[in-house]
Amino acid sequence: MRALIYDVAISLDGFIAGPGGDASRFLAEGPHVTAYHARLQTYSTVVMGRSTYEFGYAFGLKPGDRAYPHMEHWIASSRLELPTSSAVAVIRNDVPARVRALKSEAKDGGIYLCGGGHLAGQLAGAGLIDRLVLKVNPILLGDGVRLFGETSSLPAATLTRCVAYDSGVVELEYALAHPDLNDNGIG
Repeated sequence: MRALIYDVAISLDGFIAGPGGDASRFLAEGPHVTAYHARLQTYSTVVMGRSTYEFGYAFGLKPGDRAYPHMEHWIASSRLELPTSSAVAVIRNDVPARVRALKSEAKDGGIYLCGGGHLAGQLAGAGLIDRLVLKVNPILLGDGVRLFGETSSLPAATLTRCVAYDSGVVELEYALAHPDLNDNGIG
């Protein structure tokens, strides 16, 4: 079974973006970014929410294009409209079922959960996130998009790796446990 990995930058106070989805205060250069880019090459599929996908438009991403050219793309949204020639697929309903299907595919490479917080909360609550990679930035945002949205039913986590960078970013990796779920990921 392929792993679903939530690999995300986060502020010290638990936000993956500031108000309005602002990510400008996160450190965008340094060895932690180099490590992140290397990790991206290990993922073959990406799952993200509509807001996260549309965030790329400000950086030149065109609707329907892949944000990560080497990955298969799945965007969770009931409202996203894309051209018929789109290189990405939209999950319009039952996101956990689609993610379960992706995890069961016989493919190489992990599944990158790119964001956002609401989607991550939904998938964590369904017991589908296997690993959490947090790039903890030395910033406080005060408000914004929470790591798991408003979800409060979350699995236990076991620290598996910790790397501190000179930039002040600390990368933490956790394995998430799902003891109350059966083999189908259903509680």
